[in-house]
Amino acid sequence: MQRGIGDAKEKIMEKQDIKSFTMEELAEKLCGMGHPAYRASQVYGWLHSRLAGSFEEITNLPKAMRKELEEAFRIVSLTPVEIKVSKIDGTRKYLFALSDGTVIESVWMKYRHGNSVCISSQAGCRMGCKFCASTLDGLERSLLPSEMLDQVYQIQKETGERVSNVVVMGSGEPFDNYENLVRFIRLLSSREGLNISQRNITISTCGIVPGILRLAKEGLPVTLALSLHAPNDGIREKLMPIAKTYKLDQVLEACRAYFRETGRRVTYEYSLVKGVNDSLKDARALGALLKKQQGHINLIPVNPIKERTFRQSDQTSIQAFKNVLEKNGINVTIRREMGRDINGACGQLRKSFLETR
Repeated sequence: MQRGIGDAKEKIMEKQDIKSFTMEELAEKLCGMGHPAYRASQVYGWLHSRLAGSFEEITNLPKAMRKELEEAFRIVSLTPVEIKVSKIDGTRKYLFALSDGTVIESVWMKYRHGNSVCISSQAGCRMGCKFCASTLDGLERSLLPSEMLDQVYQIQKETGERVSNVVVMGSGEPFDNYENLVRFIRLLSSREGLNISQRNITISTCGIVPGILRLAKEGLPVTLALSLHAPNDGIREKLMPIAKTYKLDQVLEACRAYFRETGRRVTYEYSLVKGVNDSLKDARALGALLKKQQGHINLIPVNPIKERTFRQSDQTSIQAFKNVLEKNGINVTIRREMGRDINGACGQLRKSFLETR
């Protein structure tokens, strides 16, 4: 019995992932099967705009064609395992299961300017940042473009509300899954799909310099967010192992290159950890470091995780840190904490689920 189930799953995985095709690729596939080109537009619209989860839902296709598509392709659809809703601000935290049983998490946040979804680009992460729960169990695997897309699609279907902003800031390092990331961006922003503006898409990186420089040449005006978290290499290396590979001067030069190439100002994410990087001396050093950078600093009170001793800075220290930056002419905000009562930080829900298996 078990072997039969395994064989069936293997057969499904052998089918082509239709949701990861661009419109042009889909047209080529369907024309190769003897179908007229306009069928590609119909199928693509159902998958990426009407968010169909099966070929049976595509009712304007002949029944024989639906059966043919079913035999040749698979529609990647995530299965909700758990949904937590914050009683504080309505933030929704999702735990999704992939077809191979891997679990990932996503977050839906409601703002005055629209609904924002934070998605994962990998199951787990191998970057090893000390304050992040996503990396505690290492990297399980990278996600397909369709698996990244379907986080947005499933959330939009579940909430019944349009998603206007997408942040690739959940579990994983996006540039560690570069090809799938770029395909995801193009699919998410396609006119025939959800048509989310590329300017409303943010990609967060811990500082993979080749990835930053490569993305700058893609012609995609997305926002780049750098996980900075320290005013110098010494502190940064204690928090982020990647800092031993790419020094701050290299990373910041890559960010300058990104701005020159795209005209998009970089967001610098700075998680404040009590007694580690939140002193006034650190604030002055950070101000001097970023004074000539075209960008904006987002101060983030760190979310404590039980596996680490890091603690959140108090509100007085956070405000004093912000004041020093502003006196240095730095554009800075303190990120509003969302979903704190539902383990809203990256990796926390997935980690707790895996521990109960």
